[in-house]
Amino acid sequence: MNKIYVPAFPLFAFLMVLLAGCTGNKSENKPAGQPVASQEAKAVPIGRETAALLKDLEDNGNYVNSQVFPSLIKASIVHESLGKNLLVVDLRPPDLFSGGHIKGAVNKRIEELPGYFETGIKPFEYDKIIMVCEDGQVSSYITCLLRLMGYGNVYAMRWGMSVWNDTFAKAGWLKGVSGKYEPKLETRVNEKPVEKGMPDLGTGKSSGEEIGAARFQKLFEEGSSEILISADEVFSDPQKYFIINLERKDKYEDGHIPGAVRYKPEATLGFTQEMATIPADKIVVIYCGTGHNSGFATAFLRLFGYDARTLKYGNNSFMYDKMVRERERLSWLPFTQAEVNNFETVK
Repeated sequence: MNKIYVPAFPLFAFLMVLLAGCTGNKSENKPAGQPVASQEAKAVPIGRETAALLKDLEDNGNYVNSQVFPSLIKASIVHESLGKNLLVVDLRPPDLFSGGHIKGAVNKRIEELPGYFETGIKPFEYDKIIMVCEDGQVSSYITCLLRLMGYGNVYAMRWGMSVWNDTFAKAGWLKGVSGKYEPKLETRVNEKPVEKGMPDLGTGKSSGEEIGAARFQKLFEEGSSEILISADEVFSDPQKYFIINLERKDKYEDGHIPGAVRYKPEATLGFTQEMATIPADKIVVIYCGTGHNSGFATAFLRLFGYDARTLKYGNNSFMYDKMVRERERLSWLPFTQAEVNNFETVK
């Protein structure tokens, strides 16, 4: 695969620099959250297909660096909107769906979704399409993929079915929270590796649109079996993974998984210099406070060929008691009974 050298900022900004050099004019327009381009920026080697896919995503709105990323919605808003122009897509296994689901929801397997959106429904006739799963991480992952494909009215329901009523909460989030690994946290700052480039995509396609279509198809076919990882797995051997902490600086410095490297939530995805520091030859574990933001980030990194996983339940899965104690000081989001509603389901 031929390598293309692009500056250490998003591809769109790089192209603007080239355009300015040809015309003598500088463009002031750039997606939110992106740095101003500099011709002295360090070059990062990436594959031709990677560059084409980045360019295609930039041309179609640069979702991951927009104000609607991540696209989460509260269960209370979903409940208030039932019976209106809303579609709920339940991603849980059929047995869980038939045991109780949101009224009007449809049950779909992940691999069915591209075809369902193309021919089963007219997606943009709905005000909102809500992705729902057990705990919110899988629906966050799928929502990101669908948004990147251009479906701008798709949202993930925060916390999943665990906040719909107590039955789901007891089987999900209330069961998944834990503080057992708090004694193993470290506070040292781990530096990012040097840039080594990004994975080759190897689709054999030419245009960014074709490359994206091939990558999306592969990810939907893979489903969700490889996108989640538990705290037990990570803490059993942290050095086995490249661990990304996707939190604020003060939260990271207050205690994180041993070896974890902090990446800024608003300045990593789509930024070639940042993504080129993420090893392509290791399993990448991404975590945040709840696993929702990391679910979105996992989707983006997997689209670009990384073997990325999101830590199920996020910080809630290993330092829950600390989050409760420091909730006010560091604005943590520990899952509690107060999050749970008393909404009805149908069978």
